[in-house]
Amino acid sequence: MNDNRLSELLVDGITQLGLSVTDNQLRQLISYKDILLRWNKVYSLTAITNPRELIIQHLLDGLSIVNHIPEGSCVLDVGSGMGVPGIILAIMLPKSKVTVLDSNSKKSAFLQQVKIELGLSNLSVVCKRVELYTPDELFTVITSRAFADLALFIQLTEHLIADNGLYLAMKAERGLSEMKEIDGFACRQIELNVPYLDAKRFLIEMKRT
Repeated sequence: MNDNRLSELLVDGITQLGLSVTDNQLRQLISYKDILLRWNKVYSLTAITNPRELIIQHLLDGLSIVNHIPEGSCVLDVGSGMGVPGIILAIMLPKSKVTVLDSNSKKSAFLQQVKIELGLSNLSVVCKRVELYTPDELFTVITSRAFADLALFIQLTEHLIADNGLYLAMKAERGLSEMKEIDGFACRQIELNVPYLDAKRFLIEMKRT
């Protein structure tokens, strides 16, 4: 699939998700895909090497939660790895402050390179274990994709979330049973419809009760 077809696939997916995108944001998303494919040859950031599948399983998957982030949020993406959803949120939500955190130095170096190449002034990159991280400002949204089970996710990050903050955990169907283990939080399951993806995806929203 050539670059034009890949761009059309991405734009169509964005439209299906009910999102609007500027020319600059589209350029940034495509550049992010290109940087990821380039770095992946050396650092093995993802097992997905097919550009079409990368757009579906990473970019569109990350884009599927954009409408669930309150405007102007201070967002933390825990265990960001290759930057999904954090990089995508920084691109799509320029009025939000986004921090991507990963304890792996190679992945953090990749995230820093993306920040530089895409000119993401609203993005911060932190290379640290989450339980040792002490930010200057607490986060109104903490998100992750396949970082840990929900109970451990909360345990490791509860010192980082604002009083009225929101957890948004991206999960596959098998992660839904983890909600039963959560005490002191109201949980809500949101089904995500990721364009062109056959597998089911969910967002687990959690707020202190």
